[in-house]
Amino acid sequence: MLDHIRAGAKGHGSCPAGTNNRDLSFDFAKGILITLVIIGHLLQYFIYRGTDAFWLSPYFKSIYMFHMPLFMAISGYLSSGAILRKSFTQGASERAMQLLLPMLFWCTLIWTLKSAVIFPTKSLTDTLLDLSTEVIGTYWFIWAAFISFILIRVLTTFNRLSMWIISASAIAVAFAPITLSITPLLKYTYPFYCLGFLFAQPIGWQNGVIWRYKSIFVVLLSIAAFICFLGWGKETYAYNNLVLIHDEPSAKQVFLMFSGSLAASAVAMQSMFQCWRLVYSTRVARFVAVQLGQSTLLLYLVQGAVFRLMDLIQFGEVWNLTTRIAFATVLGVAIVVIAMAIRSIARHLGYVSRIVVGAPPRPSLLKSQSVIN
Repeated sequence: MLDHIRAGAKGHGSCPAGTNNRDLSFDFAKGILITLVIIGHLLQYFIYRGTDAFWLSPYFKSIYMFHMPLFMAISGYLSSGAILRKSFTQGASERAMQLLLPMLFWCTLIWTLKSAVIFPTKSLTDTLLDLSTEVIGTYWFIWAAFISFILIRVLTTFNRLSMWIISASAIAVAFAPITLSITPLLKYTYPFYCLGFLFAQPIGWQNGVIWRYKSIFVVLLSIAAFICFLGWGKETYAYNNLVLIHDEPSAKQVFLMFSGSLAASAVAMQSMFQCWRLVYSTRVARFVAVQLGQSTLLLYLVQGAVFRLMDLIQFGEVWNLTTRIAFATVLGVAIVVIAMAIRSIARHLGYVSRIVVGAPPRPSLLKSQSVIN
């Protein structure tokens, strides 16, 4: 976000979106990140299926160092307007409709399909427990984004002290000694949401310090990210260390995780913006920004459903690496194609679009419905 900290900064390729100008460079970054999410899960569930080797894979590590923290930082940056302009009730209700409603639909779909296969071997209690697991665990990032939005909206009610309180809350949440359910992942990503929100504010120090010495910052952060990459291991992931400090080794792992993710996220964001400047006029860049970047929620929902349902299928144990890579490539492309098809169909089906895609129906359809009614 180093290139977007100035008030009113717009990247190449901005286009009208209603009465506002939409900066496609952020959509381009989101498109790359959701692609990395899919690739990361393909590495975990197919390339390294049946082993724990993915934790030490340089490809897996390079993706997981920054993709979710940066996604959360961008979410905080882009949500700042809704947080500051809208009332708590309006902002929370709109965010719930956008995030939680489609998540519940896809979780119910996953649970229904799984129950159709394994229902005879499970009790009703176990089946309902599976549903709660799907709702909470499958799409943990959606819960993290929603909870972060609510927390920041509450903290902004303190006016002039809000920025300091938000900064303090990031530290407090990150080091809270809680490991229940998905709270470690919230502890890991919430500080990045706060950072993104703070960068969206016209505080002044950003232009005076960061912008003036941007090149130096990028070089130093690149060195730091590389050093952290070398030291990154299985226990550095939030899934394993639970963002919990209980002794010196765990403190080192948690510090390495946050510092590595911060440095890698900053370098990755800057690299994506630079890449956008070079290729923004190409068809591939436009596809990544408009089709993928503006459909990240749906892509996240679809890939989550696919990988959860794949758990029911026993296959690939004797496949060689070439076969696994070929199958993973086909599956990755299929996820994108399916998501794009669902998006195209659902957007023409009125309020089904909100339930399935998390996006409002097309205005023309709403107008025709109001005329009929």
